[in-house]
Amino acid sequence: MAEQTFDLVVVGGGPGGYVAAIRAAQLGMKAALVERDQLGGICLNWGCIPTKALLRSADIMDTLHHLKDFGLEADNIRFDTAAVVKRSRQVANQLSRGVAHLLKKNKVTVIEGTARLAGQGTLAVELKAGGQSQVKAKYIILATGARARQLPGLEADGKLIWTYREALVPQVMPKSLLVVGSGAIGIEFASFYRSMGVDVTVVEALPRVLPVEDEEISAFAHKQFEKRGIKIRAGVALKALEKGTDSVTASIEVDGKAEKIQVDRVIMAVGIVGNVENLGLETTKVKVDRTHIVVDQYCRTDEPGIYAIGDIVGAPWLAHKASHEGVMCVEKIAGLEHVHTLDVTKIPGCTYCTPQVASVGLTEKAAKDAGYEVKVGRFPFIGNGKAIALGEPEGMVKTIFDAKSGELLGAHMVGAEVTELIQGYVIARTMEATEEDLFNTIFPHPTLSEMMHESALDAYGRAIHF
Repeated sequence: MAEQTFDLVVVGGGPGGYVAAIRAAQLGMKAALVERDQLGGICLNWGCIPTKALLRSADIMDTLHHLKDFGLEADNIRFDTAAVVKRSRQVANQLSRGVAHLLKKNKVTVIEGTARLAGQGTLAVELKAGGQSQVKAKYIILATGARARQLPGLEADGKLIWTYREALVPQVMPKSLLVVGSGAIGIEFASFYRSMGVDVTVVEALPRVLPVEDEEISAFAHKQFEKRGIKIRAGVALKALEKGTDSVTASIEVDGKAEKIQVDRVIMAVGIVGNVENLGLETTKVKVDRTHIVVDQYCRTDEPGIYAIGDIVGAPWLAHKASHEGVMCVEKIAGLEHVHTLDVTKIPGCTYCTPQVASVGLTEKAAKDAGYEVKVGRFPFIGNGKAIALGEPEGMVKTIFDAKSGELLGAHMVGAEVTELIQGYVIARTMEATEEDLFNTIFPHPTLSEMMHESALDAYGRAIHF
């Protein structure tokens, strides 16, 4: 068995793992990364990136159907499912190759195989090419990610009942679709398939769609989804899925009444579970809680020298959170001073549906429940010149301030390009900005970002254009 020794080894090459390995190399460590499948992980290969490529095709399709609104005309508008999927896969593959280049550039050793803890500071790796290798390091970072949750009796089969993987590569476009779960993954797929002409129904067990978002934003988005023709059923219990030859019949319960919905395909989007199996954790002091590894504020486990980052350590399950954790724990390992811990209230959340939804910080309800006296500002897209010029007048920006200190507690948006706009508020949260800072910031005209200014002004009765 070949043996290699490093300062630090990362297990898993997703957005947390590869970033951690690169940062370790930048800080002078001899770093290695073990990956069993594709560099870039689920996010890059089967999540964030390919879905955005599909949604871009959907956005163009939506625009083509409204060309007359812009004084333009086109005939025989259609799409090629295989070509749409092919482009999505090409985008993912290009970026995966880019990650390989970055790791090589930073002199990170990439080991293709499956790793398992095998004693203090030791990993046993089953090599993809065959054989085994023993890898030793003072520090090991587990970044093995997560997979789709399967509900007992409602398991995906990859043919009629899909997870995100099958939903990303449809061979033909179904005529009808049931999406189970209205979080970011479910709503993004619902949005894509609806834009491609599919009859889409979304069922959600909780009382409202996008349940982690501010209630007002969730309600606004709900109405916009229905305007687009997506059928929304919230507060629904899914009881069974009966598979036919080429269809699925879902049995649901609403307010105690039984109903059935027949569709061509079902997408299960009911959360994820951490990939904690077969890592050798049972031989360590690492604690696992409901499929997620327990860590402290610097991502340290209870086993000396072993860290864990990303989806494997729990919510929020976001690529940018994983990357941030990777950098943070590596800098802590390297002994850098003033390494900031992760504040989840400063992590932005984005859903790339139509209309887009983005947020950071506390919702209005959460702020009030935490004891804050709040000032709330709102500004509608219809009051913004750029939004009207773009043909995107439906949307809203909402800001929540501490009435006593002026601190920006939270910001919530729904509408065109809000996933790009939210970063302005994220910086404001990170810099501990107050309402005065936002008042005194000059926003360019004409831009969608002006609504961010107006929403802050509105919280204090000072909005100009509304």
